[in-house]
Amino acid sequence: MIKLLGISGSLRQGSFNTALLRAAQASLPDSVLELKTLHGIPLYDGDIEANAGIPPAVVALKSAIIAADGLLLATPEYNAGIPGVFKNGIDWLSRPPADVPRVFGAKPVALIGASQGAYGTILSQAAWLPVLKALRTTLWTGGRIMIAKANTAFGEDGLLKDKAAQEQLREFLRGFAAFVTQHAKPPSLHP
Repeated sequence: MIKLLGISGSLRQGSFNTALLRAAQASLPDSVLELKTLHGIPLYDGDIEANAGIPPAVVALKSAIIAADGLLLATPEYNAGIPGVFKNGIDWLSRPPADVPRVFGAKPVALIGASQGAYGTILSQAAWLPVLKALRTTLWTGGRIMIAKANTAFGEDGLLKDKAAQEQLREFLRGFAAFVTQHAKPPSLHP
């Protein structure tokens, strides 16, 4: 059984991206998908890092990423790009730079997203590509989940009600799970 970590790039309680991760969780009966948000991560400030070290919320999220076999990023799209809160979280997670290989190096990653716009999250997902390359992740490109008009795809209860989107999500997750199984690092022989 593979262990995946899903991170929502939205802090909003009624976030469509967090709801999309919950739908993914329900669609993965043969895998464990743990969900995380970016709550508690302050704005990146080199002075905070130099004087107080890495914040506890960042340390905890780093540990969760390291423990996961694969990473599923659920990105909103704000002003045709990556939400600031999501990029800020990733910037903290890449500190200190020496931790990047341990946290992200060759980690299988997939992007999904939901937006109220007509084009889903196509632009924010494209904006993630150079970031994920810089972090040296192994990006899965075998499918796309870009839920458009999310305000109609999800019900008031936060559940994904669009049947075609549900099936597309299941297929996407099957493909990503197979990719993660192929690329997951074997357990280290040394502690």
